[in-house]
Amino acid sequence: MSRRKGQNPKVRVGKRADGTQYYFFQYWIDIPGQEERKRETEILGPVTSMTKSEAERKKLDFITKLELNSTSYQIPSAQTFADAVKHYREMFAPRMLRTSTFSVADGHLKTHLEADWNDIPLEHITIDSVNEWIWKKRKEGLSWVTIKNILRTMQRVLSSFSKDKKPPFSQSGLAIPERDKLQMKIKSREKVSFSWEQTKKIAAQVRKLDLDARRKEQYSTLFILASGSNMRCSELFALKPNDVDFKAGTIRVDESSDQRNRGKIGPCKNVAAYRTILLHDAEGKEALEMLKKFLRKHPQQNPDGLIFRSRSNNPLLETNVLNDGLYPALRALGFPQAGMHAFRHGCNRRWELSGLNPAVIRQQMGHSSATMTALYTGEIPLKEVRAAFSKVKNGLLEKMENEAAA
Repeated sequence: MSRRKGQNPKVRVGKRADGTQYYFFQYWIDIPGQEERKRETEILGPVTSMTKSEAERKKLDFITKLELNSTSYQIPSAQTFADAVKHYREMFAPRMLRTSTFSVADGHLKTHLEADWNDIPLEHITIDSVNEWIWKKRKEGLSWVTIKNILRTMQRVLSSFSKDKKPPFSQSGLAIPERDKLQMKIKSREKVSFSWEQTKKIAAQVRKLDLDARRKEQYSTLFILASGSNMRCSELFALKPNDVDFKAGTIRVDESSDQRNRGKIGPCKNVAAYRTILLHDAEGKEALEMLKKFLRKHPQQNPDGLIFRSRSNNPLLETNVLNDGLYPALRALGFPQAGMHAFRHGCNRRWELSGLNPAVIRQQMGHSSATMTALYTGEIPLKEVRAAFSKVKNGLLEKMENEAAA
């Protein structure tokens, strides 16, 4: 419905049954979901208690507070956030989202969004109302990162329900203080990253854990391959013998394990995730060699069977791998606790420092944008900075020696 024209009703004089007179005016209000408007009457007061000019001023004050003539006035909608959520759950999510993605989003809805927004008309969800809400959540102790993730869910719910498929607000307009934005960026650079040397120590420590022999070998091989190939844990858990070409030194990624659906094997997370990874550096070759030894010792007769699997031949669950293998090894070594993604961060950094072309790294990582890949480098430790300078220095000396010999 289009916006109505402004209202300027006349002040009139009415007469009650007992003969007393009063000032009043009538105005129109919009009804949610209806084209027809409803007429309302407002009594200003007895004629004996005010002049007509005073009645006019009182009328103007009333109309102003209603904001009926404001340029920002919108006709109330019959649809609320609850309607958008219903459509999201019943129509959009089953068709468009992976089970794991929807599970996270549904947690945001149930824990944070529905209680505050369910009864709010859709046109009242603006950047101003959102900014008011984020400060409420901030006072409850939520981090800005968590708040932004919740709002991404909210945007997806609203955009899936709208005709133009666009959310009614942008996160660029969030009222987050500049100092907090800076701290978020600094924090993102401090994410734990396991280097190749650290990964080998972790793998060695896993072999000392109180686990059965096969699990120890499986976990240690898994961590080495994660660091050597940059594969996501969900991709590693879906890896099959026919995905690996030892002669060419490649691994094909065309499936993924849905960790929020008991590891069910299905499609990859996005188009860019479908790729063939070349393990061509020394670390990658060593990882492939370790994988080959593991397969020789624990062969998978079915080429469509999983390389890394549970005792019952089901996909591995990340929680089990972390709690049984990675976390105990990290504690024993005194390393900071982190998940499987730390191996991926380390691999990305190693490739960057080696001078590999950014476009190649992006493809190897399975990222859809250079911005995402850039987030993986983080703050480079001084040890690796010194090593990088050393390579430059040695390279210059070698160049000078060659030039002198010529």
